[in-house]
Parts: sequence; structure tokens; C-alpha cells
Amino acid sequence: MKNKKDLEEKIKDKVSSILEETMEKSWGITIPKVESDITDKLKGPRLNIYVSLDLTFQEAKKKFKAEFLKRELRLHKGNISQLAKFLGLDRRSIHRAIKNLEINLDEIHHQHESKEKYQQEIVDKAIRSSLDQYKSLIQPQQMEKIYQEVPTLSRNIAKFLPHQEFTWKEAECEFEKQFLTHALNDNKWKITEAANKIDIRPETLHRKIKKLRLAKHI
Repeated sequence: MKNKKDLEEKIKDKVSSILEETMEKSWGITIPKVESDITDKLKGPRLNIYVSLDLTFQEAKKKFKAEFLKRELRLHKGNISQLAKFLGLDRRSIHRAIKNLEINLDEIHHQHESKEKYQQEIVDKAIRSSLDQYKSLIQPQQMEKIYQEVPTLSRNIAKFLPHQEFTWKEAECEFEKQFLTHALNDNKWKITEAANKIDIRPETLHRKIKKLRLAKHI
């Protein structure tokens, strides 16, 4: 994933001050924990692709690849050569993936998506998911005030965040981390049960835990 240092600097210099100003406006105070929860989400990899966690590992991985490739094709306006460069693949590999994943290029050509709009959507989701954790702790009227600021807040923050480009391998790796971590947590880190649930061999899951450096958080 590119521009990680640039991302952290922008969040430190620009994003934190915007969040502080918005909290001060809505609540009359700033809450460092809310700010850190939001900035931590923005610092992390932002794939922003939904895949059902009830699927088997192979089904989910295929679904993820299809959705990721479709999104990247839209962002790059269907330009295969340009996309190949960013994904770290050759044109032939992309054409093969398009065929194997049954992606309709004609539809893609009519569904262009701007990187600016995409950034705003990611920031919006990060802010809302962070704020949702505080619904039971902060008065509803106060929460409503800051929720009303989210669209403007998202636009202002998105302006400063560099677009995160993932290579094909980086995206695949990040998907596996998120999907497998959820499966393990959902099964209380019982390897055999988690492996059976997502239909892979326990030995395979052990290897991936080691390779991806997955860790149980207490």
C-alpha cells in the first residue's frame, strides 16, 4: 500500500484539527478518544468492500476479487493498461481475471466513479462507525448534532487524504486478514472450528495465521 507516511502526516496535521473543531462546535468540548478512534480507522487500510462473512473462504475470496476489480476498473475508467500498472499485474492477467470472475466490461464503462466521491464515502463510513460506538455514552441530542456535520466533515477530510492504491497482492492479503480474523474471533480462536466454518483445512488456517501474523486481541 502506497503513501502510508504521507497519510499519517496528513492525519496528524490536518484531519485532527478538523475533528477537534467539529466536536467543539457540536458538543462544546473535544473528546480525544473519539478523535483517536476515527483517525485510527483512517490510518488503516481502507478497502471499503463488503463481502458476506457467512461464505466459505474460497467463495468470499472470489467475491472479494470480483468486487475489488470492478471498483478499480470504475476508478480507472476501464483503462486496463493504467490499472495493470497500479495493481502490479500485466494486461493479460487482468483480462484473464475479468473473464474468470465474469465481469461485464460494458457495464463498467457506464459506471465510472470519481476518486473524490469514493474517498468521501470511505471517510463517511469511518466516522459513522466510530461515532456509533458512543451512542450509549453521549446524549442523543448531542449525537444528532455531530451526525448532521458528518457529510461536511467527510468532504473536508477527504480533501486531505491521499488515495490509497493497493496492488492486487496487497488487497488480497488485507482481505484474508480481515476475513480470517473475523472467523477466528467468531469461533473464539478454536482453529479446527473456525476452519470447518469457512471450509478450509486446519493446517491451512495455521499457515495463514503465521504468514499473515494474525493475533488474538484480549
